[in-house]
Amino acid sequence: MELEIRKAEREDLPAIVALFANDTLGGHGDTTDAGAFADYLAAFERIKASTHQALYVACVGGEVVGTFQTAFSTSLPGRGRSSVVIEAVHTREDMRGRGIGERMVRHAIAEAREKGASRVRLTSNAARIDAHRFYERLGFERSHIGFKMPVK
Repeated sequence: MELEIRKAEREDLPAIVALFANDTLGGHGDTTDAGAFADYLAAFERIKASTHQALYVACVGGEVVGTFQTAFSTSLPGRGRSSVVIEAVHTREDMRGRGIGERMVRHAIAEAREKGASRVRLTSNAARIDAHRFYERLGFERSHIGFKMPVK
C-alpha cells in the first residue's frame, strides 16, 4: 500500500471532518452537516496561516484515510526547550491496523527533529485504551495528567 503524507489542502477538509464526525469516543460534537462547514473552514484557514501549526492528511490512492495536526511551541522551563505537540490523530476506521497511524506519528516525530524540538508531546482521551497501547508501543511514556475546562 502506497501511503502519501502531505499538508492538508482545502479540498481535503470534507474528508477530514468526516473522520472526526465518525469518532464516537472523542465527544467533540463534530458533524458533516453543511451548516457547520464554515466553522471548520475558518479553523483550517487559521491553522494554514500559522507558522507554528500544520494539518496533515495521509492518502492512499489520492483518498484521505488519516489526519493529524502538529503545533510547535517553546517554553521557558528546560532552558527554552521546544516541543512539538501532536493532536487529532485519526485513521479512517476501515483502514486501521495497516500501519497508517504509525507512519503519521513517525512523520510528526521527524518534523519535530527537523525543527530542533527536544521532545514530542501528545494527549489521548482516557477512554482510548487501544490508542494508549499504540503510543506506548511507539516509545511514548505516560508522564502527566491532563486537565481541561470549557471557556465560556
